[in-house]
Amino acid sequence: MRRVLTDPASKTVCVQGGAIWDDVNESTAAYGLAVVGSTASNTGVAGPTLGGGFGWLTGRYGLISDNLLSVRMVLADGTIVEASDENHQDLFWAVRGAGQAFGIVTELVFRAYDLAGPVYGGTLIFTVDRLPGILEFANRFDEQQDEDSGFFFGLAAPSAADRTAILVLPFYNGSEEKAEEFFAPLISLGPSINKTSMMSYKELNRIANVDPVPEGRKCFTGTKVSMPLDRHLLCDLWEHFDAIMEKYPRSKHSVLMFELIPYEKTISVPIDATACADRGRYYNVALLLCWYDPEHDGTMHTYMRALLSRIKNSACYAGQKENVQANANFAGHEIGATYLFRDNLPRLQALKRKYDPHNIFSKWHNLISHTEKQSGLQC
Repeated sequence: MRRVLTDPASKTVCVQGGAIWDDVNESTAAYGLAVVGSTASNTGVAGPTLGGGFGWLTGRYGLISDNLLSVRMVLADGTIVEASDENHQDLFWAVRGAGQAFGIVTELVFRAYDLAGPVYGGTLIFTVDRLPGILEFANRFDEQQDEDSGFFFGLAAPSAADRTAILVLPFYNGSEEKAEEFFAPLISLGPSINKTSMMSYKELNRIANVDPVPEGRKCFTGTKVSMPLDRHLLCDLWEHFDAIMEKYPRSKHSVLMFELIPYEKTISVPIDATACADRGRYYNVALLLCWYDPEHDGTMHTYMRALLSRIKNSACYAGQKENVQANANFAGHEIGATYLFRDNLPRLQALKRKYDPHNIFSKWHNLISHTEKQSGLQC
């Protein structure tokens, strides 16, 4: 179920439901093409797509789901259907943002784009004293809204560092000259480690991959922030995150990342055009805590809630301005469907009664009987 077929003539890519983005990149690269996919290539294709999804190319081409042309799926009653703009249009509307709640997708067809040349990317590591300059760059990044750029930054504890460091993942789809000019203010801050260069998109898409640790334990969640970011909030987050890493050394695969992808293309699509209501002038925050000892489960969950609450109690929290809390792919079951799908929820509920009247597919976000909680924990 991982087969990928690229048609260079029509610039479309047919992907089986079990494929990962690495499979897609391998296929499209041979033709100088690329699909808007996740920022990490070792994740599955179907999951991020059906929840809306975003990636390094979202700034120019929009959400992953906005570039979906059709799906083949198995419905709750066992019926196999194709959903697209021509067939089962109402179902196709639903699967672009809430697809996991409607069936099992076995095949997806995407629109592809020319991307033969190299892109700029890599990793930068800064010491915490560079945080004010990084925040200044982040706020300037938001003002520029360069559709060919991307900028992830946050807290991590690399093995080479004694204390929590600032990890930066830059991206630019353009010439080396343009990329270096764009990120010059950041590079001028003097990273302690600079592993950036021009590379293929396939290589770039692997940089954010996190190798799974089968014996480890982990929790993942997220929220939203609006700009400008506040220095005091980031310093406070660093202090608390660093304290966790110091107290639990075996948690050093953990990260707290601010994921800045230009949003003008995304918000140019009306919220009711698809089920995905995650369209606004804000950015994702991803929080991953990793540990090994089961006796620390409760403690780590408490830390996760505490870190999230610091963001939600700040002026940067996007939920203060818009009825949004998290990306549906980032949110845990404690965030109710109303906060994920907003005004699209009534239509989704009507379609559930049509395509899944017994609510068989309810393990992702339950669209029928939901509880409006707001902590956003997923374990």
